[in-house]
Amino acid sequence: MIGQPQPTGEKLSEEAAAELFRSLLHKEGSWVDWGVGCQTLQKCGYGTMEIFEQTGFQGSHQNMIIVASQVYQSIEKNGGSAELLEYCRGPRSDVLYELRILNNEQRAIAAQVAKDKNLEFDDAKELAKSIQHFLRLPQIPDGFTEHPGDAMAYQAWRAAKQKKDLQGRTRLIAKGLRFAHSQTARQKIEQLLSDLTVTSTKNAPLLPLYRYEDENNVPALLPVAGTLPLSVETFKQITALQLQEPFNVVEVQANITVVPLPCWQSVLTAEDPVVIFHQTDQLPQPIPGKPEPVLVLIDRAKLEWNDNSYFVIADNEMVKLGWFAERPEAEIIGQVVLIMRPKKIFDENNLHEPWQMDD
Repeated sequence: MIGQPQPTGEKLSEEAAAELFRSLLHKEGSWVDWGVGCQTLQKCGYGTMEIFEQTGFQGSHQNMIIVASQVYQSIEKNGGSAELLEYCRGPRSDVLYELRILNNEQRAIAAQVAKDKNLEFDDAKELAKSIQHFLRLPQIPDGFTEHPGDAMAYQAWRAAKQKKDLQGRTRLIAKGLRFAHSQTARQKIEQLLSDLTVTSTKNAPLLPLYRYEDENNVPALLPVAGTLPLSVETFKQITALQLQEPFNVVEVQANITVVPLPCWQSVLTAEDPVVIFHQTDQLPQPIPGKPEPVLVLIDRAKLEWNDNSYFVIADNEMVKLGWFAERPEAEIIGQVVLIMRPKKIFDENNLHEPWQMDD
């Protein structure tokens, strides 16, 4: 992996480390030697700050020459010519650093292009990206080859075809001719000198991207134990669900029923929530009006009694919901968090009748 080396536990004697620090301080050898030296010290546990204090190589410079020296070594192992290696050992660490994203074979060829064209680091960066983009194409474009020079030429040719500005188009054509390696690629680019047709490209449509702005709009899925009357055994055996951020993903086992609730604070703070269903006329304090079902959220983790809350207890092996002025003798199996009535529809008949409008 290319990047800052991690300490490997390698041993380096104090004498050897001192000699390496001295050599780096006086910048003996080429930048390749400096990169190898910094890498050796880092692998032996010396930090970038300590190396900087004793050699003058800043942390960012250490990283660059370490990575560039690794690129150099890969070019050397891949059979790079003596002339190419001599070029690389010149002040070219910034150029080789930009070739780090390529594989070993591509680095050697790209380095040769950088040498032949006398590229600076920004051109080398563009060259490396052009090679990667070119090789991702489903097939090699007609007239071009896999050579890095042709990859760079293709990008210039493609951009020139879309350029309306004559001066900008001419500049791109010249750039393509500068890098073109094959004769067919040169011919492709030269055709643009006589063909002034501009090829427009279609832009991809905007992504249908949305973001949750209100947490209440993100439903929380909660397990359902059932409808009262309900056995304590059934109530206790319901497995708690784990919400996985950031989208509240829930893994549901077989034969588990869930119900969505808004992410209200009381819902989110429940440690072991379970839902049961009941009737308004059977609550500890019956609600007047036509009986209707209600959803009761229970937190099974809250078992400490207080006289300001409603609880569910195990009454003769059945779940019983109530308020208790004193601590009940029966086992407390959960505390009521909230009771929710269904959404109210003001006139149900309107749902079944067609709309009528006055003239």
